[in-house]
Amino acid sequence: MPSVSVKLYSLVYKFILKRHLQTLTENPTKLPNQFGVVSRSDESFAPSNPSFSDDGVATKDIHIDPLTSLSLRIFLPDSVVAESRSLKHDDGVYGGYSPELSNNLRKLPVVLQFHGGGFVTGSSVSFANDLFCRRIAKACDAIVVAVGYRLAPESKFPAAFEDGVEALNWLAKQLNLAECRVLDRVDLRRRRIVDGFGSSMIEPWIAAHADLSRCVLLGVSSGSNIANYVTQKAVEARNLLDPIRIVAQVLMYPFVIGNTPTKSEIKLANSYLYDRSMAILAWKLFLPDDQFNLDHPAANPLMSAKRVPLKQMPPTLTIVAEHDWMRDRAIAYSQELRKVNVDAPVYDYKDAVHEFATFEMFLKTPKAQACVEDIAIWVKKYISLRGLEFSY
Repeated sequence: MPSVSVKLYSLVYKFILKRHLQTLTENPTKLPNQFGVVSRSDESFAPSNPSFSDDGVATKDIHIDPLTSLSLRIFLPDSVVAESRSLKHDDGVYGGYSPELSNNLRKLPVVLQFHGGGFVTGSSVSFANDLFCRRIAKACDAIVVAVGYRLAPESKFPAAFEDGVEALNWLAKQLNLAECRVLDRVDLRRRRIVDGFGSSMIEPWIAAHADLSRCVLLGVSSGSNIANYVTQKAVEARNLLDPIRIVAQVLMYPFVIGNTPTKSEIKLANSYLYDRSMAILAWKLFLPDDQFNLDHPAANPLMSAKRVPLKQMPPTLTIVAEHDWMRDRAIAYSQELRKVNVDAPVYDYKDAVHEFATFEMFLKTPKAQACVEDIAIWVKKYISLRGLEFSY
């Protein structure tokens, strides 16, 4: 069973969160839906740092869509420096792209990450998400791109899902721009290239080091719903997303529900941090009134599976917790994937609660750190350039 401290913290957190959700329901922020918000003012944030910090990861924030609030935080591990020291500035800030060196730089796989928060809270730049992404970047030796998608109720479905697709399209465009290398459009001093319409510029770290033929989507809680949707859209798009190839996805305790309760939804309905009644309130905030249905494809993965044949989905690792009421439906989705021969293991963590590896209170626990290591071991089967050497 979870410790006494976890139980007490859960009671306090649920009380505060329920009041917060009720406030959003009664007095939603009056912002145009096309702009929305990507974080709440009462959340704590970790500043970006383009220099490699003590944990060996540099970060930067960029705003990629002038019409919305869509932003990204990029996490770059220092393993790229060993072969790229000439691109590290005297002040320690890592530069990145330089056309004459671009063919000789170390390429890393990319993990596109979506934070949790029930679509209504959370942030790509929160202290918890920042630390988690740093761990993933180091453990997987990969570039992590955390997506700051729009939140509800200011931006209801499908805004967050569209932001996920837009982030993936932006990555594809970045690599295509870098490959063009039209010299009369290169500003070497600023290290940027604009496209033919002058509206986009190259992101140096992505252009220099991203290998999007080894792309992994990773979602946390409600972010898992977004990740799975983006993967389905990528499967539908096929070659239109070149050079992107999604080789795997990781769904961490997906934020799933349905009209017919599962055994875990009945037995654990009042479980820790996020009980079923609060989740329903979050779904009411996220889904438009005329679309509210707990079997909506955004909420029930078994319904979304009807959009794309499951046999076309990439290998999918699902993380579940023993004391999470959403676990049964996530496991059922994984079982459906295995029925069509998709590699879809389920890692079930005992004495664990929802967001046990990503919630700020739990980040320093051995279980949270072990979960990141487990994810890295599995992911490396699909991002390694040397095949399945990490298989076990």
